[in-house]
Amino acid sequence: MIITVASFKGGVAKTTSAIHLAAYLQKKGPTLLIDGDPNRSASGWAKRGNLPFKVIDERQAARFARDFAHVIIDTEARPSEEDLKALADGCDLLIIPTTPDALSLDALLLTVDAIKSVGADRYKVLLTIIPPRPSHDGDDARQTITGVGLPLFKNSIPRLVAFQKAALAGVPVYEVGDPRAEDAWASYQGVGKEVLS
Repeated sequence: MIITVASFKGGVAKTTSAIHLAAYLQKKGPTLLIDGDPNRSASGWAKRGNLPFKVIDERQAARFARDFAHVIIDTEARPSEEDLKALADGCDLLIIPTTPDALSLDALLLTVDAIKSVGADRYKVLLTIIPPRPSHDGDDARQTITGVGLPLFKNSIPRLVAFQKAALAGVPVYEVGDPRAEDAWASYQGVGKEVLS
């Protein structure tokens, strides 16, 4: 399975999502993460610690991709229409992460418009960095997204410090010493199950 994670806005947990979906899929079969972001965030994460899957630069993709059951592609923020078409055509599922704030939701709608304009239809929105209760931002965003008819994952990703600790340590969130690490990992396990269903 080839999964691309893309967004027109930074700071929406694109790399965090790519890392954790790769960690989930690695438990199902050999998984490769292709770092296509010029910031090389996924590569930096991998260099700081130890990830259970291989991370490569996009320029090495042709050499390695055929050896893996699953491939996750972490893209640059704000891909061009041409890049977006190539990414959408070249994957089984395009995941678009978004946070529940107004600016991110505006960027989400721009991303979806661009995806639709290139004829892609295999995409799904992932709500990320959901603030804890009593905030209703996550619920409100879910209503907005489903209200305009966009496909949305049932599972969403909470805003937890455990993810920052994982990035600093260079490991998946389930390997950090944080009381909420288990909840953090469970959220991506839920998304992973939806991806494979």
